[in-house]
Amino acid sequence: MRHVTAWTFALNCLASLLAIINPFGAVPIYLTLVQTDDLTRRKVRWLAATTVTVTLLIFAAFGQSILGFFGISLSAFRVGGGILLLMMAVSMLHAKTSHVKHTPEEADEAAEAQSVAIMPLSIPILAGPGAITTVILLSEQADTWARRAILAAVIVVCGLTVIVFLSLAESLQRYLKTTGINIATRVMGLLLAAIAVQFIVGGVGEMLPGLAD
Repeated sequence: MRHVTAWTFALNCLASLLAIINPFGAVPIYLTLVQTDDLTRRKVRWLAATTVTVTLLIFAAFGQSILGFFGISLSAFRVGGGILLLMMAVSMLHAKTSHVKHTPEEADEAAEAQSVAIMPLSIPILAGPGAITTVILLSEQADTWARRAILAAVIVVCGLTVIVFLSLAESLQRYLKTTGINIATRVMGLLLAAIAVQFIVGGVGEMLPGLAD
């Protein structure tokens, strides 16, 4: 990764994380779950963005240590994570933003608007397994302090992007409607599929270097 410029690395991180977080896809879910006054919605937006940012920063800092604790190699995680991202990309190409299901008890708890900001809006809809996997893989590529700082900054930018999209949720729903949001989700899914294939090819190349000959 040392031959890649800082700007290229930053753009790669931003594109990867925005594609998998997919704030577009969270818009209809946010509007459905948070039907309350403007002040509470503002609190929900900030709490959701903060939760997403903190969660991803934690995995960016300690994700590789967690893998080491369980004896999982980075190349194996690249392949496994790439497959997971590819499956999510295929789902996004069918405009399915989430497979999350809730029990009646969880639905009752979701009546508390601010609890919705953490579960399920932040986790697992925005900062789900795919986003966590992406952050760990990107942290492995951040081989200098400068790149680690770039990754952290990109995560913060993604958190702010979540606030922006949720703030504009009603306008986006009004002007783009469901069809427009589905189109945006499919475009994000196509981008994510390419990123997933790149992760898989890189991981297989590290595990089986003879294939590259």
